[in-house]
Amino acid sequence: MCDITKEQVFDAIRHVIDPEVGYNLVEMGLIYDAIIDDECNVKVVMTLSTRGCPLHQMLTQWVEDAVRAHVPGVKNVEIEVVWEPAWNISMAEDSVKQALGAL
Repeated sequence: MCDITKEQVFDAIRHVIDPEVGYNLVEMGLIYDAIIDDECNVKVVMTLSTRGCPLHQMLTQWVEDAVRAHVPGVKNVEIEVVWEPAWNISMAEDSVKQALGAL
């Protein structure tokens, strides 16, 4: 049995800042889910703001590194980038929407 929680994974990913906008990926609404199995393997389901994001590889590596560094007991980390639902600014936290002029 694994005692890692989804909240721990999301808290770890809060350390990953999108360098283009200066907000973390959780605040941006780019992290859709974290699935933890009984062996403490973690799968993060996320998206990017655009399909052509030049930081695609870096951001996914940073997410993996953050989970490994900040969540004790993690075994394997898998990052799945999905495009549905497509990200839009309404998925961001209100503080990000306000700062980016979307509120």
